Amino acid sequence: MGDLGMIIPAGMLFAAFLLKLPALCRNRHDILLGAVCGLLLMASLVFLLAAVPTIAAINRVSGVPNLAAPVVYSVLTAFSGACLVLIIIWRGGTTERTRRASRLCVIVYGTVIVALNTLFVLGDASEERLRDFDTHYANTPFIREMIVLYLLAHTMAAVVTAALCWHWSRRVTGELRAGLVLIVIGYLLNLGFDGTKLVAVAARWADEDWDWLSTRAAPPLASLAAPLIGGGFVLPLVTQRLGIGWRTAVRYRRLGPLASRLNDAAGGGAPGVTIGPWASLELRLIRREAAIHDGIISLRPYFDGAVREEVLARALAQGHPPDEAEILADAAMIAAAGRAHEADPGRTSPTGDGSSVQPSTRADDLVRMSVALRTSPLVQEAARRATLSGA
Repeated sequence: MGDLGMIIPAGMLFAAFLLKLPALCRNRHDILLGAVCGLLLMASLVFLLAAVPTIAAINRVSGVPNLAAPVVYSVLTAFSGACLVLIIIWRGGTTERTRRASRLCVIVYGTVIVALNTLFVLGDASEERLRDFDTHYANTPFIREMIVLYLLAHTMAAVVTAALCWHWSRRVTGELRAGLVLIVIGYLLNLGFDGTKLVAVAARWADEDWDWLSTRAAPPLASLAAPLIGGGFVLPLVTQRLGIGWRTAVRYRRLGPLASRLNDAAGGGAPGVTIGPWASLELRLIRREAAIHDGIISLRPYFDGAVREEVLARALAQGHPPDEAEILADAAMIAAAGRAHEADPGRTSPTGDGSSVQPSTRADDLVRMSVALRTSPLVQEAARRATLSGA
């Protein structure tokens, strides 16, 4: 496999990191999002470091033949441990048991990284090998142990992470399950990478030359595994964010008729902070909901309980469920109050029994009232009658 086999996954993972970076900037205290971004960046770094030009550059700049080997092994081991820690936290939250398991992973994989570098210093790897370091030094004291240690640590992380994700995926649904399945597939490919590497090294111990398993068969498995694992971590977060954005957009749009009615009738409600043209949809929704509440307060002197009771009775007679009839009645009262305000602006005290009745201000009810203002013949008729009566 050429160097593109390393550069392309590195670029894909770094692109995924850049896509999530704005969300991390907006949510700096989101531990899970920060951990996922860190893993994407680390995975990209692993592939970048494992590319032959990078390996050669590290060796050349440092002046130490094969220094890139412990560097790549250390970063790959750190990435394996970090993935395992993230899965533990993602699955178990912040309980004391989760914290203990996470600390244990950090200690174990931190110890492995120290051991890898110690073994490299103790061994003799004076001949630079850019592509076949694992098999070339498979029989060299200390370097042999370093190679086996990093492969076993990587294998252990793959087995445990895949098992945890598979067990978890059987208990959840939707995007989370899809993400977990992607992670499982990615780690199964990683196990194939580790297996082929170990077989190639073991073949050297038996005086056989199966180096092609290490140099040609294993790297494509890693190149396929990394985007799957990264995608598995990102997918639930992306779909969750898209879902929130879609629901926010739908809610904002559906509140439009009610916001327009109250803004026209009550002069836009109480004054508030002006938002710029680049404000987020979430901020616009908050501002719209606040304006609706202010508008309802401004229209209180115009609320007519008789209008509400009449529409409620008619809605029930037409077969509407009681909760829906209540929504239609509240919407009709608001529509009639808006027309009354147009005919008699400046009223400060209610007439009749308007002071004893108020529309629901629950968030979901406001959306349903807004829809009713646009679609319900009962609500529209109440508004027309208020206009004709000059209320």
